[in-house]
Amino acid sequence: MTSAEDRDETDCKVGRLLVEYGLEDAGDDLERRWTADGEARASLRELADDFNRRLVRAALADAGRNPVDADVAATYEVLAGDDASEGVRTQKRLELSRDGVDVDALLADFVSHQAVHTYLREYRGAEQDGDADQIATDVERLRRLQSRVASVAEDAVERSANADRIAVGDADVLVDVRVLCRDCGAAYDATELLSRGGCDCDGS
Repeated sequence: MTSAEDRDETDCKVGRLLVEYGLEDAGDDLERRWTADGEARASLRELADDFNRRLVRAALADAGRNPVDADVAATYEVLAGDDASEGVRTQKRLELSRDGVDVDALLADFVSHQAVHTYLREYRGAEQDGDADQIATDVERLRRLQSRVASVAEDAVERSANADRIAVGDADVLVDVRVLCRDCGAAYDATELLSRGGCDCDGS
């Protein structure tokens, strides 16, 4: 298996955009904030939003504007947020287009938290303290819960069958806990998803 050190970061979306937007130093910042201790640690969603705001800032600067933090934050919120009305969003797109910003290309470049996760784990080899131990604990807990549910279900079926309340042949009880990623539509067994480090969506 190819290690993170041997992989070209530009093969994934975040790494490619770091180069395209001239934000190479931001990769170190993403890793530092994700692997920080305690309250200083940023979530993947926070990092994705921050990264996307960096893209907005770079796009505005390329268009000849001198964006301040408030302008960048407001622009990103209108383009990516759910609170802005369609009229406000359309007005902002027209404004940006007049300034020379390719809004469709910018929106396509926005990254998800999963893309950030793929970049940090698979292309930089970053890990948070205790990740492996916590995942192993969660997997074992899920397996115990599934075993318990299966046992309770078997008892219920057998009890009802013996009392002639239901008719059933030689039955096996299967407990399958699956996780559906709404972004890419892939479904995984919950323990498999934890063990493999997530799904493959939006990591290119």
